[in-house]
This record gives sequence, C-alpha cells and structure tokens, in this order.
Amino acid sequence: MGGRAHTYVCDISKKEDVYEAAAKVKEEVGEVTILINNAGIVSGTKLLDTPDAKIIKTMEVNSMAHAWTLKSFLPDMLKNDHGHIVTIASIAGYFGAPGMADYCMSKFAAVGLHESVEREAIVVGAENVNFTIVNPYLINTGMFKGVKVKHPELLPGLKPEYVVEKIMQAVLTNQRVLMVPRTLYIMVWLKSWVPVESFLKMEVEEIQMKNFIGRADDKDI
Repeated sequence: MGGRAHTYVCDISKKEDVYEAAAKVKEEVGEVTILINNAGIVSGTKLLDTPDAKIIKTMEVNSMAHAWTLKSFLPDMLKNDHGHIVTIASIAGYFGAPGMADYCMSKFAAVGLHESVEREAIVVGAENVNFTIVNPYLINTGMFKGVKVKHPELLPGLKPEYVVEKIMQAVLTNQRVLMVPRTLYIMVWLKSWVPVESFLKMEVEEIQMKNFIGRADDKDI
C-alpha cells in the first residue's frame, strides 16, 4: 500500500530493554502516536502447580510491560495532546477461572493500569489522547489449545481476523471499551446482579483447563 514498516526486537519483560528500544524508535522513526500493548503468555496450570518463575514472567509480560511502554511513549502523547493507547487485555481481567490464576491476575492488573492511566490523562486535560481497552474471549491462536468450554454456542472461540477487525473499528471510532463477543457485556453486567454462589458455579464449570496444551513457545519461557 506504499507504506513503510519498522521492526525492533525487544524483551518487553525487561524494562531496560523497553526503554532502549523506545529510544531507538524515537530516534529512527519519530514520536509514536499509537501504542498497542498486545503481547501475552499463559501457563495453564493451577496456582499451586505453577513455578514461581512462571508466575513472575506472566506478570512481567502481561501487565508490567504495559507500564514500561506507557512510560516510554505516553509523555509525548500528553505533550502533543494527540495519541491513542490500546490495551489488549482479556475477559479474564474481569472473571477468575480455575487453572488460570496467574493469567487472570496479570489481566486484572492490565485492566486496572489501563483505567488508572486513562483517568490520569483526563485529569491533566489531554482530551485528544484516546484510550481503548479490548477484552476478548478465547482467540483461536493456539494460546489456549486444549481448553474445553461448556457452552461454546454462547461463547465460541474467536477467529483472529474477526477480533482484529473489531479492534480496528474500535480504534477508528475512539471506543473506550471493546468486549468480543458482545455476549461479554451482558456477562460483566450479570456479575454485579446474580447471586455470588450462582455466578461462582458458572465460572468454575464454564472453562476446563484439564486438557490444556497451549503453545510450545509459552511452555519454554
């Protein structure tokens, strides 16, 4: 399409690497006006069966890295009152699931960080720095290979291309919160109204991690 792309290798779990890569981007390309925090890993094991190192790495990649990229690129956006922050979080940032304790912990953190920074931007009057948080269900990328869902007719696995299309629409329209599929808007609302015991039963039964396989790359981290 006549555009140019620049690629940089960076271990986002290490803040020094992020800061170094960010400085190189600004020097070689220029100020960043759209930041999409998308990287994520999952262990797929119960908390008591997950090695400490994997729990730490999940937090470093899925949530703490967002803090380093925000600190790298948000200042220019605030200075120019122009930019867009996109956080690819997860519906796991709103609901707990057995066998996903470290993943849910990291996504709850990502949601909290995004919402806090969004409000900080509003407080300083950055009206044209936009924020979009994306909370998808399971996307068919292999990341959750082997996971069984009790009601796939209500919460089907999502095609990556479909999710990307929805994210692009959300960014272009400055939509603050995107949940995919739309059923999730109702689920989040129900959590505030349905008796805790009933909702707890649903959360425990809906996702089964017993046959979780995941991606080989995640297991090697």
